[in-house]
Amino acid sequence: QVRLVESGGGLVQGGGSLRLSCAASGRTFSTATMAWFRQAPGKERDFVAGIGRSGGSTHYADSVKGRFTISRDNAQSTVYLQMNTLKPEDTATYYCAARYNVVVATTPAWYDHWGQGTQVTVSS
Repeated sequence: QVRLVESGGGLVQGGGSLRLSCAASGRTFSTATMAWFRQAPGKERDFVAGIGRSGGSTHYADSVKGRFTISRDNAQSTVYLQMNTLKPEDTATYYCAARYNVVVATTPAWYDHWGQGTQVTVSS
């Protein structure tokens, strides 16, 4: 059974930074494509960033390009999301997701495993 546990969320002022972590267990982490999604109240769950199995391939939503960076440490079975220059519109619950496939998908339905989410709130 794959388990994903996010951490690092919190309240931050606009322009600030946060680093989210997602620790994985239960299956060989290096064979999983990982992604971060976010969901604001009353809205759909949206793709934020994804990373290939070796870390050599990354993909970002247009809204976060140049501000967010996804990375992974396969030795630690952890994926990170460094978020800089945060804006109030980044406020959401952030979810870590995994799929055991070579393709970084941007649609939530393609991911088999999810964490419980961590709240990020950006004040203006």
